[in-house]
Amino acid sequence: MDMFSFEMTGPIIAVIILAVAFIVVVIFAIIKGQRRKLSAGIEDMIGKTAKTHTVLNPSGTVVAEGELWNATTNDSLIEADTEVVINGVHGLTLQVTKKL
Repeated sequence: MDMFSFEMTGPIIAVIILAVAFIVVVIFAIIKGQRRKLSAGIEDMIGKTAKTHTVLNPSGTVVAEGELWNATTNDSLIEADTEVVINGVHGLTLQVTKKL
């Protein structure tokens, strides 16, 4: 028997397979993170969808990006639990219209 020989037993093969699988998952996570769109500030919210929390007549509140915001609309009235589109940001108030 040679001094440098060894047998590939079941546990060694399992450890190698798990290590390779872990490396593949990490590589895919890195690639996915690099492809993600960067978000930079409130202005990035323009064009996104929100949901009215209260009636907008012409002002009220909406939930956007998981947060409660003050909002105004130029539409006559938008009921609660209605999807709206963010058209602008003025300070901490969103300008919205009813989603078509």
